[in-house]
Amino acid sequence: MPQANVNGVKLYYKTHGQGEPLVLIPGLGAGHTSWFRQLPAFKKHFKVITFDPRSIGRSDRPKQPYGFRALADDVVALMDHLAIERAHIFGQSLGGLVAQEVAIDYPDRVLKLVLVSSTVAGGDTNPTNPALMEALGYTEGTTEVDFSKLDTRKTMNAVIGMSFNRLLYRKAMQFLSRFFVKPDMFDGLSDQLRAISGHNTVDRLHLIKSQTLVTTGAEDRIVSPHSSEVLAAGIPNAKLVMVKGGSHGFNVEMTSRFNREVVEFLRAA
Repeated sequence: MPQANVNGVKLYYKTHGQGEPLVLIPGLGAGHTSWFRQLPAFKKHFKVITFDPRSIGRSDRPKQPYGFRALADDVVALMDHLAIERAHIFGQSLGGLVAQEVAIDYPDRVLKLVLVSSTVAGGDTNPTNPALMEALGYTEGTTEVDFSKLDTRKTMNAVIGMSFNRLLYRKAMQFLSRFFVKPDMFDGLSDQLRAISGHNTVDRLHLIKSQTLVTTGAEDRIVSPHSSEVLAAGIPNAKLVMVKGGSHGFNVEMTSRFNREVVEFLRAA
């Protein structure tokens, strides 16, 4: 089982294909299996690195709380472990926050940057749909949630329902979640939610020097599409692609369009 010892934790990772390195940073609670609709296309052109972030999947869960700087440090340490000097950095949703930190703190390690369905901030300025937070057990005034008391199936059905706009995908993903989503997965998710609190990159976006693709679904019901407009406006060398009808999970629902857009951006001179 491939693992890298980075910053006091063991990260599970996989590599796929050959070419320029491309590191895929998954969203909230997600791990290396998130990219089943992207890998066939991406690995034709790139050496793709997928991994479980700390607290998630087969990677270690540290005892102490952590922030997005630690998650960014993990990405770079994983690159070091694989002897990768520079890579394309791709972050989706919460992974986009991590990707921003990598680009800000380690500009010389980033070839190009891709931010998908992402945002700039957490805490009071978090544009996440309140219905999502309610589904996760966060109500007004709640700072900590006992995830062991949540109805796992009900929670995942609600999250998936907001993530996908097409009924076929909602039903299929809700069905699959019965077999792959376990209650203990929410422990790592709670660590990530805690890291979001108070996090904000909006005042540091100008420090991103990499050529950047910012893309989102225009009908994203998890993270406001306006967040991508803020990202694209704040990053000096950014291109914004807003996909009509796209959901938060439009990389799954609109695979061909999504993969083509990303590959063409990364391969362009």
